[in-house]
Amino acid sequence: MQRKGVVTKSQKRNASKLKVGIAVAQFNADITNALLKGALTILRERNVRDDHIYVVHTYGSFELPHAAGRLIKKYEVDAVVALGCIIKGETKHDEYIAHAVASGLMRIALDTGIPVGFGVLTTNNLAQARKRSRGQTNHGAAAAIAAIDAA
Repeated sequence: MQRKGVVTKSQKRNASKLKVGIAVAQFNADITNALLKGALTILRERNVRDDHIYVVHTYGSFELPHAAGRLIKKYEVDAVVALGCIIKGETKHDEYIAHAVASGLMRIALDTGIPVGFGVLTTNNLAQARKRSRGQTNHGAAAAIAAIDAA
């Protein structure tokens, strides 16, 4: 039984008229590049034109909110996908960064009215990050779906 309003795989929305920005952190690049690949795959499956996809790279996840805001201003995108990877360390640094990033991206979405798909992994270790950045569990793909469906 399908719930009203839920999009299934067979109901993939055509996003050919959308402009989409992707902000991707380079820290933990092996993970974030896999997230980017997943996001791009979804955008192309949903018919977003290559010349309507704008990708910017940041050093780390902390800079993602700024990059998302710049994508919105510079390219007038209809949606943003934010991709990053924050792995727990020996201190609480990961918690502070994750909270700041999530709050910053939410603020961008609320202030501009442009949806931001949250593809920032916050994991306990590298193995968890790898699992969430590949195949059917690619959170970059999930963030792209969330962003374009909201747009």
